[in-house]
Amino acid sequence: MASFFQRNRVFLLHLSFWCFYVSFYAYAISSRPGREISLTRLSLSLSMQLSFAMLVTYFNYFVLLPRYLKHQKAWKYFLEFVIPFAILIFARVQMQRSVMESFDIHERYYYTNFYVVQLSFDTLLITIFVGMLRFATGWFELEAKRKQMENDKLMNELKFLKAQINPHFLFNTLNNLYYLAYSQSSNTTEVIAKLSQMMRYMIYDSNYQQVLLSKEIEYMQNYISLERLRLNNEVPIDFVVEGETENKLITPLIFITFLENAFKHGISTNNVDSWVKINIRVENNECTYTVENSKLKAVVESKEKSGIGLQNLKRRLELSYPEKYNLITDDQSDRYFVQLKLSL
Repeated sequence: MASFFQRNRVFLLHLSFWCFYVSFYAYAISSRPGREISLTRLSLSLSMQLSFAMLVTYFNYFVLLPRYLKHQKAWKYFLEFVIPFAILIFARVQMQRSVMESFDIHERYYYTNFYVVQLSFDTLLITIFVGMLRFATGWFELEAKRKQMENDKLMNELKFLKAQINPHFLFNTLNNLYYLAYSQSSNTTEVIAKLSQMMRYMIYDSNYQQVLLSKEIEYMQNYISLERLRLNNEVPIDFVVEGETENKLITPLIFITFLENAFKHGISTNNVDSWVKINIRVENNECTYTVENSKLKAVVESKEKSGIGLQNLKRRLELSYPEKYNLITDDQSDRYFVQLKLSL
């Protein structure tokens, strides 16, 4: 039903206007004091007025207005409108007088200049109003196209930003997998299974605008498991999830950038003081994501790459959660802290 109204909204708008006009005109004629009017005469008068008004209105709507919009010449439009309008008004007055005489009715009102002026003014108002409907519907169509183009642009930008996720983890995991396979480690099948789940999530599930928060957390858990394996479980990693996460939706891969940066710039097997703490807390419709890690002495190139990833993430947040997120970062000499609050 909604799609029917959407497809035929212009026609229904015009139909509503003419139904209102017919009702108003019929009431105005039948309620004139001091005289009675038959149903036949009312129907004839109403038919003539409606046909005449629609003829003038849609001649302007379908012929004159498109010409004006194409050439943008006001004086030409004025001449093309005034001359046919005057001819049609003259024909309408003569027709009204002939019909009245056929009913043997001689009302002085139809022979006065006031009647001609009133008829012209009423018809002109109707023509202007219906003409404005054309501009209004044109504006709505243009606005709908603009919004569609804007949405397409945003979706393309989101896809591009999502594609910029740092691939270093994949390369590290493949290297580790090669080593495990070469050494015939019992962990090889586990690594393949987890990596397969992560790739499936990145390739398929992340194509949706939103996914279940529980799936995003599962992706992060697989990521952390592979990092633990790479680090031989020598680095303390705390990952805590609080609150109800099963029925919450979130933009996919929105958390991974901070997690990747924590392991890339804060963890090393050569540093015995390395550590990472991750916390996800859900309260009602608000999700608080916190990542805190030890800080290594980073080279300038690594900082630049990290900065690009952070810029991409901020842009994704602006597109996916406009005015619905709060991001806090604290970069100290020995640790890095980030907190992201989202309104789900």
